Amino acid sequence: CTLAEARLPFIFMNAVGLQRDVETILHEAGHAFHAMAVRDEDLYAYRTAPIEFCEVASMSMELLGKEFWNEYYPSNGDGEDANRARRVHLEGVVGVFPWIATVDAFQHWLYTHPGHSRQDRCDAWTALMNRFGGEVDWSGLENIRAHLWHRQLHIFIHPFYYIEYGIAQIGALQVWANAKRDKTKSLADYKGSLALGGSRSLPELFKAAGCAFEFSAQTIRPLARLLRDELAKAKAETRGVK
Repeated sequence: CTLAEARLPFIFMNAVGLQRDVETILHEAGHAFHAMAVRDEDLYAYRTAPIEFCEVASMSMELLGKEFWNEYYPSNGDGEDANRARRVHLEGVVGVFPWIATVDAFQHWLYTHPGHSRQDRCDAWTALMNRFGGEVDWSGLENIRAHLWHRQLHIFIHPFYYIEYGIAQIGALQVWANAKRDKTKSLADYKGSLALGGSRSLPELFKAAGCAFEFSAQTIRPLARLLRDELAKAKAETRGVK
């Protein structure tokens, strides 16, 4: 959140001693850095950006900060806990894409099928779960699966606001991939794009960050390859810990 008059951000979160706390503080720090980057902008409307790019700021910070996670796990000298945390985080990045696709498609179904019944909703959701995550075995938990959409608050209070996270994650992965090749330039592009606030269009903001605002195989394939390789590396470094 940002105090508009003072033009200063603050982070409000709950921390309970879990790895998720680390991810959350980094994520929100990305938003805070974004707010600081535009605090000298005179036009209030330019001190924010499209949601799809605001989340690039935060999700990039998660990925860029992963290499420093040993700072959160100093008691284990071999870094195994930090490596395991990195692995779990990357698994979450991979796993969120089918969930985002399912939630977005479900919302489209809801509003294009007025008058549907409760059972219709369950059936539609289950069909989409099969489409985007059919390899997962839900034997004995079918009823829970049919109602799993209840856990996504956006469906109830922010209709059609969820696909933005998928778009932003693709941008963040590109920032991270760029940092793997040239950290200095990638960070300069990242900070420079944040400083543009809302003064540019969404494609222009992505371009300023060194990212392509498109979702073809040409963009996705190298990101998927990077995730696969980094996951394999993280699994090897955790010495088989599950």
